[in-house]
Amino acid sequence: MTNTKALRAAIEASGIPISFLARKLGITRESFYNKLKNETEFKASEIATLSNLLRLSHDQTNHIFLLGLVN
Repeated sequence: MTNTKALRAAIEASGIPISFLARKLGITRESFYNKLKNETEFKASEIATLSNLLRLSHDQTNHIFLLGLVN
């Protein structure tokens, strides 16, 4: 499960529009919003792309995308 609050904060801090991020992931804005609402999951390739585009550190990436998987 994605930590959507942290992801939204990273997107906002980057100043990159969601429509641009969705296009770079090869998905629609609607699909991106579904992922932000945890209705569908981000693929590993999408996580890697977002991490690069948003310039996330390894720890930030883990916090956002692996939050529910690691205890």
